[in-house]
Amino acid sequence: MLFEKQALCDAAYLLEISQDDGVTTTPQADFSVALISSGRCAVLYEAHGEARVTPLCAGELILFSSPMTITPSSHCHALCAGLSGLCAKQAAQHLTEPMRSDGGSCPLTAQLLAALAQAIQSDAGITRVCESAFRLLLSVARADETPETSALPPLVTQAVLVMRQNFASLYGIDDLSERLGVSKSHLVRTFHEAMGVPPGQYLNQIRLEAAKALLAHRTDSLEMVSHLCGFSGANYFCKVFKKHTGMTPAAFRAANTGKEILPETLALLEDMMYT
Repeated sequence: MLFEKQALCDAAYLLEISQDDGVTTTPQADFSVALISSGRCAVLYEAHGEARVTPLCAGELILFSSPMTITPSSHCHALCAGLSGLCAKQAAQHLTEPMRSDGGSCPLTAQLLAALAQAIQSDAGITRVCESAFRLLLSVARADETPETSALPPLVTQAVLVMRQNFASLYGIDDLSERLGVSKSHLVRTFHEAMGVPPGQYLNQIRLEAAKALLAHRTDSLEMVSHLCGFSGANYFCKVFKKHTGMTPAAFRAANTGKEILPETLALLEDMMYT
């Protein structure tokens, strides 16, 4: 091997924090990111020799390089990942104190945190864990950009909204481009430039998030899960799921039943089925 992947970027720790966990102190890592997916929390840290408290709410993230204490309030859910390695240390050099961001400049952070968590939980191997950690680091590196430079083009914003609200019924990117009234090639090019991934891959990520939520919280058959999440059938769903997670849907369900996985996606699914 020409170099050690872990020396460049690796996962030092991963925490899922909710109201039930109470006050949590993060472990030491070269560079850490915490994303608040729902509710509110307060973070306590030391900067320039004094203790400071910062409130965070859903959609916000904070980057930091020293341990801090997180106090979740009602309905709080947060994911926190610590990274190690040369790349993480280099990123930390630009942090004189924790950096708070509204998350708009890093739209893929939630998906990348979930991908890192899955790589760790599924024992997918060091290569996949390091790759997931590095992708996360690249994403949050944009957190210091101003809203003017980081704002998404209107077409991309609308595409993301349509995909998140209609992922179960979309027939693919041809259907998406038709709904948006633009050519497929223009949509793919604009979306890829802004998001770093093609729209088809982003749509698959949304569907997989929804599938994980259903598998963890409901007892529907795999055929029903595939239908609710927009996959063409159970066989194709199982193939895609294992390719991206390293686990079969059945194995994932057995390991994660009852766990809180992307609750906002689960709520969306419940609305679709019962309203």
